[in-house]
Amino acid sequence: MSETALPPAFDGRARRNVFVLVAAQAILGAQMPMIFTIAGLAGQSLAQNACWATLPISAMVIGSMLTATPLSALMQRYGRRAGFVIGALGGSFGAGLGAWGLLTASFPLFVLGALFSGMYMSAQGFYRFAAADTASDSFRPKAISYVMAGGLLSAVVGPQLVKVTAETMVVPFLGTYLAVIALNLGGMFLFAFLDIPRPPAPAADAPRGRSRMELLRTPRIAVAVICATVSYALMNLVMTSSPLAVVGCGFETSDAADVVTAHVLAMYVPSFFTGHLIARFGVERIVGLGLLILALSGGVALMGVELEHFFAALILLGLGWNFGFIGATAMLTTAHRPEERGRMQGLNDFIVFGGVTLASFSSGGLMNCSGGSVEAGWQAVNLAMAPFLVLAGGALIWLAMQPRQA
Repeated sequence: MSETALPPAFDGRARRNVFVLVAAQAILGAQMPMIFTIAGLAGQSLAQNACWATLPISAMVIGSMLTATPLSALMQRYGRRAGFVIGALGGSFGAGLGAWGLLTASFPLFVLGALFSGMYMSAQGFYRFAAADTASDSFRPKAISYVMAGGLLSAVVGPQLVKVTAETMVVPFLGTYLAVIALNLGGMFLFAFLDIPRPPAPAADAPRGRSRMELLRTPRIAVAVICATVSYALMNLVMTSSPLAVVGCGFETSDAADVVTAHVLAMYVPSFFTGHLIARFGVERIVGLGLLILALSGGVALMGVELEHFFAALILLGLGWNFGFIGATAMLTTAHRPEERGRMQGLNDFIVFGGVTLASFSSGGLMNCSGGSVEAGWQAVNLAMAPFLVLAGGALIWLAMQPRQA
């Protein structure tokens, strides 16, 4: 929630901040599709057991989960800029360790680097909340949506950088990790232009807000957290395995990069109008639509393993994530008070990335160790979506049946 309920006329500062955050999402955010494209493939070549191929991605998500609450508390005290710079430095350090792991063929070192890369992933997750900090009530959903749309350029740049850098050195993928270091060190200077006031130190008699358990017992907050967690975790579950499935079904690494490009484009292109759809149709309907599209993605993936099936399933996966996750974020920002912001946002991302951690751990096991073929593993990954979609859909219906609070 913003510091005060600003009228639309005062959205000049918010629009400037959105511009900076969009640029950060585009430049620094390019490392996410890069790492997700190659980390599983690199892990498969380094790990002694193929079941652990996606462990580097799981480690990155664990790093994000572990740093979400400390980063949120740090930004509550010292401001958004400090947290975002620390995130970029963590991403650079993690990529350096990953490059060292590739050079020495050390899987543990490669995984450790991914753990530190999670610090950037966590910081990036707060871009959407930062967009809302100085926005009016009417501009807030659009600000969140525009910042998420900044991932559009990263969706193109990231996988294309993989194509350019993956085989440029004797050690496969080493050039990609060096490029990630450069993105972090260069991109963090964008935050010098961010204009979000540091939260004032609370007075002794200032309201403390609700405890974490009280917040989670609030119906709207609970449903927002559930829907955000399911949307992000299921996207990660399927996307983590998709490069392994594409290559395992006889296609090239470049084909896997193209599938990831299409997926990330589908994640972010709708962000140009998601905020408008939320304002017109209501956040609950948009979140419900996102869950439905995620279910359609799993259905398409189960229809076959031709390249067009991978493209269609991953495009639907990205679109469903966009509506489900952005909608849940917008729902959450209207359900807590300013003094609860740091506590609630850190708790939300801890839970979300906890779910994503479990999904990424499960992804490699389901893909490589749940059947006798790549096709069987890919089917297991997509079938695993069903119970969680039922959970989130049921929670959304339950919320709709609750009496409206003033």
